[in-house]
Amino acid sequence: MNGSLCAIILAAGQGTRMKSSLAKVLHPLCGIPMIDHVVQAALDAGADEAIVVVGYQGDVVSSHLQARFGERVRTALQQEQRGTGHAVLCALPTVMEHSTSALLLYGDTPLLQASDIEAMIEARGQRPLAMLSCHVPNPTGYGRLIRDEERNLVAIREHRDCTAEERRIDEINPGMYVAELGFLREALAALKPDNDQGELYLTDIVAQAASAGGTGTVEADAGRLAGINDRAQLACAEQAMYEHIADTLRRAGATIRTSARIDASVKVGRDAVIEHNVVLRGATDIAAGARIDVGCVLEDVEVAAGAYLKPYSVCAQSTVGPRAQIGPFSHLRPDTHLEEEARVGNFVETKKTRLRRGAKANHLAYLGDGDIGEKANVGAGTIFCNYDGFQKHQTVIGAGAFVGSDSQIVAPINIGAGAYVATGTTVTKDVPAEALAIARIRQENKEGYAPRLKSRLQAAAKRKKSQ
Repeated sequence: MNGSLCAIILAAGQGTRMKSSLAKVLHPLCGIPMIDHVVQAALDAGADEAIVVVGYQGDVVSSHLQARFGERVRTALQQEQRGTGHAVLCALPTVMEHSTSALLLYGDTPLLQASDIEAMIEARGQRPLAMLSCHVPNPTGYGRLIRDEERNLVAIREHRDCTAEERRIDEINPGMYVAELGFLREALAALKPDNDQGELYLTDIVAQAASAGGTGTVEADAGRLAGINDRAQLACAEQAMYEHIADTLRRAGATIRTSARIDASVKVGRDAVIEHNVVLRGATDIAAGARIDVGCVLEDVEVAAGAYLKPYSVCAQSTVGPRAQIGPFSHLRPDTHLEEEARVGNFVETKKTRLRRGAKANHLAYLGDGDIGEKANVGAGTIFCNYDGFQKHQTVIGAGAFVGSDSQIVAPINIGAGAYVATGTTVTKDVPAEALAIARIRQENKEGYAPRLKSRLQAAAKRKKSQ
């Protein structure tokens, strides 16, 4: 096919069966709105631009597409819903002059693949029109492909307009075409609303193509071409896409367990291992050889080669360096950065904190607004007291410093390189390099006092019970 190709994607419907205040095409599928999947498939198949026909929540859909795709995608408004043919007519004035062919697609078919579109383009050849088709066991409700005795396609008949004999046909119309633009303009201009719905049917252009050179057809998998009308169908499509994503990553050399859920936007490198019930979302990028153990949830996280995230860790908008270790049961909140071989362990929470090479906090700590130096150690139960009720303050711990268990660091604080903070210390002023900081109430032992204390407490308990 010579010339420039544009894609016209119909997405004006409200999708009432979704029972949602959100436009149907913006409902996410594997982390990405379903319309994005269709637009990307069209662009990957060679379309130079895409025009999305919007209606319900048109401003919201348009804003999203502009942010996601920029100038390669524009929108056209279908103010009044008068059928699929009318929707394409609304888009034609915005098609670039240099375009010679148009893809006609639907915004609620997110499983459509670029390879399906490419096969349809090839099937067109020199014809004015080509389309996808598929066979289904129950064609009720679908438009049927009507062929002559030589198997040439002569028309599409909507289910409600079919005769009893035509309704027995199981070859259906998924509604996806590629057309020569000159033919398309003339064919759309000739459409008439002489059907039960009083609408302009896009399918009627097939009959016109029969007398203008014919329509090429290519059969595709019905599961990939199905439109989504409700949340049950959305769930089925999402499951199919999750399986496709996982199989694609497996063939590329990653180990993906069957219950993992990986968004379409996620990258996973060779020899990475993604265990059961892991959820990977957004711009997450798992490098070669990293291991994400059972039950971890990551969103917008960069995991470097050889890192190990132990079970049930939750991380967002953070980076995990080479051979670093997380978890189990760790929580990396946004802007956490672990450098090479750093460790964050059991029930440690971090926020806007950097652990430099080899630093570790292995147990029961909160580290907020911190910069922890190379090979420094933060003991169990340590808290960075970073918020005074109005502002956040930073804690800086030097290389090789040791913070004992159950310490409270009242920021802003600098603890020097090689310093030692004794267990149970509340640090309220800077600690010089290689100094020992200790701040505790002196312990006092009262010999023989425990029995008298127990007696007094028991008597008090009996008095309260008798009242």
